[in-house]
Order: sequence, then C-alpha cells, then structure tokens
Amino acid sequence: MTGNEEQTANKAAASTPQTRQSFGGRAVALVRNTWRGLTSMRTALVLLFLLAFAAIPGALLPQRSLNAGKVDEYIANRPTLGPLMDRLELFDVFGSFWFTAVYVLLFVSLVGCITPRCWEHYRALRTKPVAAPRNLARLPHHTEVTVADDPEAVAAAVRGQLRGWRTVTRTGDELRAGRPGEVTVSAEKGYLREAGNLLFHLSLVGLLAAIAIGKLVGYEGNVVVIADGGPGFCTTSPAVFDSFRAGNTQDGTGMTPLCVKVKDFKADYLDNGQAEMFTSNIEYQAGEDLTNNTWREERLQVNHPLRVAGDRVYLQGHGYAPTFTVTFPNGETRTETLQWRPDDATTFLSSGAMRFDPPGGMYPDPAERRKNQIGIEGLFAPTALFHGNLLASSYPAMTDPAVAIDIYKGDTGLDTGNPQSLFSLSKELVNQGRMAKQDRVNLRPGESATLPDGTKVQFDGAKEFVNLQVSHDPAQQWVLVFAISMMAGLLVSLLIKRRRIWVRVYPAEPDADTASDTLDPHRRRTVVELGGLARTDQAGWGDEFDRLSSRLLADLETAKTTSENRA
Repeated sequence: MTGNEEQTANKAAASTPQTRQSFGGRAVALVRNTWRGLTSMRTALVLLFLLAFAAIPGALLPQRSLNAGKVDEYIANRPTLGPLMDRLELFDVFGSFWFTAVYVLLFVSLVGCITPRCWEHYRALRTKPVAAPRNLARLPHHTEVTVADDPEAVAAAVRGQLRGWRTVTRTGDELRAGRPGEVTVSAEKGYLREAGNLLFHLSLVGLLAAIAIGKLVGYEGNVVVIADGGPGFCTTSPAVFDSFRAGNTQDGTGMTPLCVKVKDFKADYLDNGQAEMFTSNIEYQAGEDLTNNTWREERLQVNHPLRVAGDRVYLQGHGYAPTFTVTFPNGETRTETLQWRPDDATTFLSSGAMRFDPPGGMYPDPAERRKNQIGIEGLFAPTALFHGNLLASSYPAMTDPAVAIDIYKGDTGLDTGNPQSLFSLSKELVNQGRMAKQDRVNLRPGESATLPDGTKVQFDGAKEFVNLQVSHDPAQQWVLVFAISMMAGLLVSLLIKRRRIWVRVYPAEPDADTASDTLDPHRRRTVVELGGLARTDQAGWGDEFDRLSSRLLADLETAKTTSENRA
C-alpha cells in the first residue's frame, strides 16, 4: 500500500464514526423537532380546526351507523363516485382511520402542550415577584412623587394597601447597586389567568377523553312503539330495536334490562300546524321492578328524558299507525296496526304498506297460500283533504283521518326471506306478475272494500306511534362537568388580567428648594416611584394603574398630614 493510499484509508476510517454520530444526531434532532412541533399550541389549534372540518362530511353525508339503507341507496345512485367515497370511509366518518388519526394527534398535542405549562405555572406560583427594574420611568406606566416620611414607613404603608397582591419587599443587600436607604416593593396579581387558561385546556382534554370513552362503551338504539295499548319493548337484545349502534367494546349482550310501554301520546300544535310540544305518558320497569312485576309511571317530553339505571329514554318523534282488518272468504279475520312513514313533516301525510297472510289451514298447499296473500300500499292523512280522488292532508293532528290505498293479491314476499321495505311493496314482485292489483280506493274509518273473491279490507282508524331512543353513555356526566369547567376556565382567562407593579422608595437628595417646599424642611424627604406593566395586552390596565396610584399616594398624603399635625 502506498503512502497516499494509507492516508486515504486512515481518513475514511476516521470519518466513519463521525458520519454515524452525525446521522444519529440528525435522527435525534428530527424526533425532538417533530415532538416540539406537535406539542406546540399552534399545532393544537390547527388539529382542532381539522377535527371540526373533518366532521362536516359526517353531518352532510348519510352514515352507515345511522342508516345503512340510505348509504346503499346513495352509492347505487352514484356508481362511480359512491364506491370511491366508501373506500375513503366518508360514510363512516367518526370511525374512519383519518378521523381517528386527527383525534389522537389532537389529544397527544394537547397533553404534550399542557404538561410543561402546568409545571411552569407551578414554578411561577413558588417564585417571588421579580425585582424592580433599574429605571421605572421606561415602563409604560410611571408615577413619581415626594413625601415626608421614612422609606421604611412608606414601603410598609404601600404594602399594607396592596391587599390581594403577592408582594415582596427588598432592602439592603437584596438590591444590586441600589441607592443608600432604598426600599423596593414588588407586587404581582392575576395568577388565576394562567390557571384559568390551563383549566380550559385540561377540560378540553378531559372532554375529548370522555367522548371517546362514551363511544367505546356506550350504545344507542331507536325503536318505534305503538301508543294506546301497544306491546311496548324490553331491552333484551339489539334485535328489539329498529336501529342499533353499539360501541367498539359492546356486543349488545350487556345492556341494562329495561321494559317500556307507551300509554298515550299528545302533540300540541299551533294554528299553522307547527308542533309546539310532544308529551307521552309511559310505564316502565327496571332493576328489581322486573322481578316484582312493578310498573312505574313517567311522563316524557322533548328534551326531558327518562333517566333510569344509567340509561336515558328520549322521546324523539311520532307518527301514525293505521289499522286494517282483512276478512278472508271463510270468515276468518286478520287485524294489523303498523307505523307508516311521515312524508310531510308539516301535515304528516304518511305512506306505508302492510302484508297479510291467510289463516293457517285455509290453504293447505303453501304455493296456493302464497297466491292469496293480501298487500296494502298507500297514503294516510290525519286530516283528510280530497282534490277529486287525490288525498292530501291539511293539518297534522288526527281530526278527520282517511286513507288512499292500492290493494294487491298474490305473493307479497312474506316467505321469500329477502329483505323488503317496511313502507312499500316490492315492485319486482308486481312486475313479475306474482302480485296483482285488485282495487284502488279511498276509505274513512269503518269503510271497507270487497275484492272479487269475497275478501274484505276494512280501514279501522289509526293510532299514534312514538319513536323512542334508548341511550347508554356512562361518560355523559363527565362530558357535562368538563364542558362547565371549560367555560369557567375560559371566563377566568378572559376576565382576569396579569399585571405587575413596582414601588421604589428612597431618600431624596437635599436641594435649594427644600426651604420653600410645603413639606417640613426638618423632616426627611422621600421619593416614591411607581411603575406598572401588564403581562398581557389588556385594555383598561392604564386606568387601573392610575386608580391604584391615586389610592396609594392618597394614603401617603394622609400619613404625611397626620405626621405634620402631630409635629
């Protein structure tokens, strides 16, 4: 190996550790800078804005957890854009990976931002107010007067008037390069401002945590219940609900046992048909009542739920459930009451469908029995208004009910096992000829229509139904607590001002004007300097400083006069 080659090898060997050390240092610096950026208040505000922005699709687009049918219909109507939106989890916004990522990053950012600030505030509470600046005249607010009293007495009088302020008096060796006989008083107020700010952010973290816990362990179910003698429901399983949403840690088997029956329902309307209040009287069982078969009464109203056994039962809406009786040719009857969907929220013109199976034994052959099923589809008006043969509704209350229905006979799809809409008959079965229309009639309560084979369909009237929501969220109380503490912390941080004031007292140097001064020339003359500084930009601090200075100096003038009188 030549000399040049040896030198080159030695340089390469020497540079290898440096390169590795430099790479490790860059990695540590990258992690440190990333953590500092993530835990900055600016990043937390950006993430909070992103969280609010990310929630917009959840409010504008149908969500699979609330209504899977609407999501499927939305995707079917948009064959190109719909599947792409589904892959981006826009129909499961609040459970999507990107919404969860923003949520977790915001949580981490807030915790990493608040923890050092809490420690700094704790240290600030244990730290004495800072010493007076060397030149108080440079502060935004400054006042200087001369009084006749000892510096120690003046400082004691000033400190006595600063009640509610954290004060420290410094004399002698505690002052650097101070004047002979100088005394300073440092006072600070408004520590609760930072405490309120920290309380706001800590409550925000607690609020986010409580909401997340509630979504993990809670559940929510909606069920339609017929009033006036309807069967009611019990929370035995998710199957009793028309729609059910469970948290990630819930499988629907650990629900709180609860049974509810709806006795009646009343809606108060204005003259223009606008709803004013919904009221429903219910009976319920929970806890030991289930074993004792004890029913308790309760009244539900909008925003006034039933709270029992950790659950809440809300009255969310209402509608009408028409009742039909079908009399088959052999004289046997089938009566059914089923909710119809309100299509007009103002007049409650509703649409729906019903399916009736012939009595058992009337048609031994299953195929023959399916051919004689009865289907009803049409409109219900609580207050009927006819335009010729067209039915409309003029008022939401049930004062003059009527229906406009199409009556079908044939295979209504009851035995197919295929899912069908609750509010409409299958058009596919009609198009295939498996179900044929028999009649189209308008009926009032008690009126009926007779089909060619002798089957009679009678409209018996309608009952009210209510939509109840059973909600279980053990963290709801904590959400309320943190929301209130957030508002309290915000008010404290906005209303309280952080400010400092310094008072420097020192003997005045004798001058030629002493003999003509109004003060007693035989007493010591003391200079009192006051300087004020607001820790934050707050309007009104100047006025407060002027009032405080006037009060302090007025007390000093009073003391001076008293001393002169005694002399």
